[in-house]
Amino acid sequence: MATQLRRAALPLDTIIYPDSDGKPMADNTQQFRWIQVIYHNLAWLFDPNPEVFVAGDLLWYPVEGDNKIRQAPDVMVVFGVEKGDRGSYQQWKENHIAPQVVFEILSPGNTLTEMSRKQIFYDRYGVEEYYIYDPDRRDLSGWIRREQHLTLLEDLNHWVSPRLGICFQGTTPELQLIRPDGQPFATYTEVSQQLAVTNQQLQAANQQLEATSQQLEATSQQLEAERQRADRLAQRLQELGIDPQSLA
Repeated sequence: MATQLRRAALPLDTIIYPDSDGKPMADNTQQFRWIQVIYHNLAWLFDPNPEVFVAGDLLWYPVEGDNKIRQAPDVMVVFGVEKGDRGSYQQWKENHIAPQVVFEILSPGNTLTEMSRKQIFYDRYGVEEYYIYDPDRRDLSGWIRREQHLTLLEDLNHWVSPRLGICFQGTTPELQLIRPDGQPFATYTEVSQQLAVTNQQLQAANQQLEATSQQLEATSQQLEAERQRADRLAQRLQELGIDPQSLA
């Protein structure tokens, strides 16, 4: 009788959780740009909060002991864990907190089967909000967790994310994401241009301040010269026996 041998389970501390799945972050410049825009703007938005972790293309392992169950969202946001560098997001090391918000940016290479698998994964492992944007088709889809499952959002125009507080506005000509303060998400180039304008304005203000300071200094020197002249005149009058106060 043949005996079937079972492979012994490896000790948990010997299992390796790779930091890379060997896949590129993006397939084209448009997909990469959108990943960067969403990642950086969310990182800026939550920068003051040390308990919000924002990551891009980071492998997420939800189950300790199984390095095959994993996914690398284009952007994910986790509330309740500390900021900091990680090789991967191993959920059991993060107080068992699953990423609450996930973004995926589609490329022509994404298949329906692949995206279906991702949605099943995010549904199963606790994602609260899931957004997919196809920049080629200008198409936005979203799901929110209701009654323990991700449910499709029928209309995302002017939808405000419960977790992020950002507003989704239209997809023509491109998706608009608006911060809680009303400012739109900006690209790195737009931020650089805004900083350049601000620096120019600061430079002009500094030059104006310097000019005003020099003018005040000149006025002060003139007043001091007039005061010294008046003192000399008063002294001369006293030498002539004339009381300067009598001339007032």
